[in-house]
Order: sequence, then C-alpha cells, then structure tokens
Amino acid sequence: MTTQSNVSSGSHPGADGTEPTPGGTLFTEPVLVVNQKAKLIELTNEYKVMDQNGRDLGAVVEVGQGVLRKILRFVSSWDQFLTHRLEIRDAQGRPQLLLTRPAKIFKSRVLVARPDGSQVGEIVQQNMIGKINFAINVDGHQVGAIKAENWRAWNFAIVDHEGAEIARITKTWEGLAKTLFTTADNYVLQIHRPLPEPLRSLVVATALTVDTALKQDSRGLG
Repeated sequence: MTTQSNVSSGSHPGADGTEPTPGGTLFTEPVLVVNQKAKLIELTNEYKVMDQNGRDLGAVVEVGQGVLRKILRFVSSWDQFLTHRLEIRDAQGRPQLLLTRPAKIFKSRVLVARPDGSQVGEIVQQNMIGKINFAINVDGHQVGAIKAENWRAWNFAIVDHEGAEIARITKTWEGLAKTLFTTADNYVLQIHRPLPEPLRSLVVATALTVDTALKQDSRGLG
C-alpha cells in the first residue's frame, strides 16, 4: 500500500473539522451499534446509530429517493444498481457526512464528503470474487482497507495503510448488553484506538453504510 501522507496526526476533530466534545459522538465513541431495521412502509433506508449502552448518537438516512425509486425497490432488486445518496446525521439530526454511491453494474464506489461539499475520500471495491475487499482512499492514496472475512456472517476487518487492524465490524460482541441489543437487527463497529482525520471519518462512513452502500450487493451481481 502507499504511505499515509494524507492522514494527519494529533487531535481527532469531527467530520466538519471542529474539535468535538469529548465522548458521546459518532466520532469519539469507540463502539457504534447500527440498527438495521429499514422503514419498510416508506421503502427508505434509515438506520439508527447508538453507543454500546443504547444511547442515540445519530442516524444514517437515504436521501433523494422519488416515488418511482421506491416502487422499483418494492417490486425488484434493480434499485441496487442505481445511484444511492446517504447522510450520516448526529443525534440532533444535523448532517455530518454525505455519501454517494454512483450507479454501477459490478464494483461499488462510495464518495465521502462533508456537509459543505468538500471531499473526505472514497471507498472503492477491489474485487468481485471471493472475500470482497474495499480500498479506503484519500486524494488518490490508499490509507486503509476493509476486508470481508465472512460475508454473510458480518465479519469485516478494517486495516490501516500498513495492514494493521484498526477497527472491526461484526454481528456479535460480548460487551453489548443482551437486554438492549439482538444480533438479528444490529451490527457493531469497534474502533481499537483513536484515529486521525480523515481516517476516522472514513472508518465511520465505511461502517455505517456497509449495509446500504456495500453489503446490499449480495442480493445481486457485484
């Protein structure tokens, strides 16, 4: 992989570049739990994001869907090949990251931007056969990767530019209270250590959109 020259060190600001209040946000919590229940009646993907104690931290919301798109999603799986746009919002409903997965036939690519439109980076599918891998890129340089270890069992390792694991996506984690969460409707992002920007935002973007933007490909080609 290439060097990590585009990832700064030091403090860990939020997606908008400002210093967050310590703890309690999408960009400071070491464990994020994503509720996968979509709004089936509205046929819109909207996932809740919580900390490991069940406290709301934000949401992932699909935006820009018209009536025809919702009908297409209801009657077929062709919607997966069209452009998808998602917003990652904080607990107050304010956009933190904007994600666009352009229309595709086989390999996926997700563009990550801040609310003001400035680019953070992109997530690019590397292969189509076997365990799927995605590169995490900033300004054309690879700063990390997401590697599927067991696609259907929801095991993903997120590594840095040197191949060291920095985070993990899984369906199970013994630290979660069984009275609050079930493996049927949730998956977990565990971040092993503080990460510099923009890597932290890209790791959060990768994990919070893996179901809508990436893993949905298991329903069809690519």
